[in-house]
Amino acid sequence: MNNSAGNTARLIGAGLRALLVLTVICGVLYPLAVTGIAQALFDNKANGSEIKDKDGRVVGSSLIGQTYNLPKQNPDDPDEAARPDPKWFQPRPSNGLGSNSVNTQYSLILSGATNRSADNGAVGGTCTEDAEEGTLCAQVIAAKDAVAAGNSTAGHQVEPEDVPADAVTSSGSGLDPAISPEYAELQVHRVAEQNRLDVEQVEKLVADHTTGRTFGFMGEPRVNVLELNIALEALAKS
Repeated sequence: MNNSAGNTARLIGAGLRALLVLTVICGVLYPLAVTGIAQALFDNKANGSEIKDKDGRVVGSSLIGQTYNLPKQNPDDPDEAARPDPKWFQPRPSNGLGSNSVNTQYSLILSGATNRSADNGAVGGTCTEDAEEGTLCAQVIAAKDAVAAGNSTAGHQVEPEDVPADAVTSSGSGLDPAISPEYAELQVHRVAEQNRLDVEQVEKLVADHTTGRTFGFMGEPRVNVLELNIALEALAKS
């Protein structure tokens, strides 16, 4: 009986010592080491790829897209449609985003996609003007017309067929931070007019903020919208 109790006590003691040692190693030393290495070698990425404005204030992350909308006319109306602010470069649509209905204490936006297939609403494999309302094809056709109209100016007409795909389709997450150079170029005349800048100035801004393919062959050329708008704000105020 005494031997059994002694063995049990020794096992419990060994288990507690192992718990203590593993807690210190895995719960304290390892996280501190990883955090220290990350802060020393990759501080920007470790801190969330923060983007700061000219005053040094953190205004967002280079990995997460933002919206640039006008203030609501009726702030108490949750169903009021967002109106893009014409003085800013606009990101990709975020049709897949949902509202937070779980914890309404916080104004959170849920990331997501529409989950509609590329031929949703297509007739004979092609999106046509008579696509059924509510389908992806109908949304894309309507969005093309809206983007063309919204980016046309008195001296520059944008045609629906000139609108690139990323201007009318959302990404899988709905939070894509970048747009194609083609979509950025399409917005240049509208942005220049709204900010009273020369078109050439804004075109140079887009060119300066266009990133090529990773390692020269991975992905597509892209323009980070937040970084571009920060530079735009600085140029407009200069």
